[in-house]
Amino acid sequence: MVLDKPLTVSIITGFLGAGKTTLLNRLLVSPDMANAAVIINEFGDVSLDHLLVESGDDDIIELSSGCLCCTIRGELVETLERLLDRPDANRLTSIVIETTGLADPVPVMQAVMAHPLLSQRLSLGSVVTLIDAVNGVTTLEHYEEARKQVAVADQLLISKIDMATDTTALKSAIFQLNPNITPINVVDVSEAELVEQLSTGLFEMGEKADIVQAWFGENDHHHDHHHHDQNRHGETIRSFSLVRERPIEHEALRAFLDLLAAQHGPKLLRVKGLIHVVEHSEQPVLIHGVQSIFHPPRVLDKWPSAERVTKIVFIADGLDESFIQRLFDGFSGTPQIDQADSAAMMDNPLAISGYSKSRQS
Repeated sequence: MVLDKPLTVSIITGFLGAGKTTLLNRLLVSPDMANAAVIINEFGDVSLDHLLVESGDDDIIELSSGCLCCTIRGELVETLERLLDRPDANRLTSIVIETTGLADPVPVMQAVMAHPLLSQRLSLGSVVTLIDAVNGVTTLEHYEEARKQVAVADQLLISKIDMATDTTALKSAIFQLNPNITPINVVDVSEAELVEQLSTGLFEMGEKADIVQAWFGENDHHHDHHHHDQNRHGETIRSFSLVRERPIEHEALRAFLDLLAAQHGPKLLRVKGLIHVVEHSEQPVLIHGVQSIFHPPRVLDKWPSAERVTKIVFIADGLDESFIQRLFDGFSGTPQIDQADSAAMMDNPLAISGYSKSRQS
C-alpha cells in the first residue's frame, strides 16, 4: 500500500515502573488515537503489558521475548513493514511504540530512520520519556539506558510526584542530561496535549512554529551554550547547543553532516537543528540525525520567529563539544576570534594533514 504521506512514528519510553502502560491507556481513550497503531514491547517470556492495555483493537501489536533495541529489533522492522503493507494502511494516522523499560531508545529510533524503505514511508516523531519521582535519581545513577531515555526525550513526564517529598534532585539530574527540556508532572498534561505531542513529527511540523520553537528553546539564541558545569557528574552523555548567526552554504552543511556521521556517528545519540542556509535565507533548513543516520535536510515553509539563526542541539556520548563547534565553524567559514593565524591553522578540524608550525615558511 502506498501511503499518501509518511506516517509519524513516536516512542514512549521510560525505565521499569515509570508508568508507560498507564500513560498509554490514557492516550488510547482519545478519539484522535482511534486510527493509531500501537506496538508494545515487553521483555520476558511471559507477557503482561499488552493485557493491561484497555483495548481489543487489532492495531495493538505486542512484541515479547526480547528488547526492541537488541534481540528483536528485526522483528520491529518486520512489524512496521507489515503495518505499511496492510490494505487499510492509509487509514492509520500514526504509530506509537512503547518500549520495554530496559530499552536503549536510540536503536529503536534508528530502526525507523536507517531502513532504506521504512525511512521513505515513516518519519520519526517525538520521544516521550517517563521517569519515576520516587526512584528516578537512583535509576539515573545506576542505569545507562535510563540516562539515554532522558537524554533523547522531546517530552519528559514525571510520574508518582504525589509519592515523593521533593523532586529538586531529580529535576537537577534531568537537566544535567537534557538541558533543553522542561519536566512536567504527568497528571498535569491533558490527553489532547499528549496526543498532539505524539502526532507531531519533527518532519511533519509544517508551519507549527510554536512547536518548532519548543524543540529548540525560545530564549537561548543569543549565545553559545556550554553545559559543562551541569554535566560534571562522571557521565559521558552530554547535551549542548551550537548557535550561529552566520549562514552556511548548503553544500558546506551537507559536507559537515556527512563528516560528522561518518567519523563520529556512534557517539551521536541525537542531533536536531534549524539551519540558516545561504541559499534559503527566508526559510530554515531542518536536520535530524540519530547516530550515523540523518534524514535528508528539509526546507520548512518559514522560520518559527523573526530571527534567522542556526541552532543545533546535540545529545552525544563521549563527544567533545569544542570539536563540534570548531568543525562547524570550519565548514561555515566562521573566523576564530582572538586566535593567532598559526594556531587557527593548526587547531582546526579541517586543517591540512601534515601541516605543522615547523613547516611554515
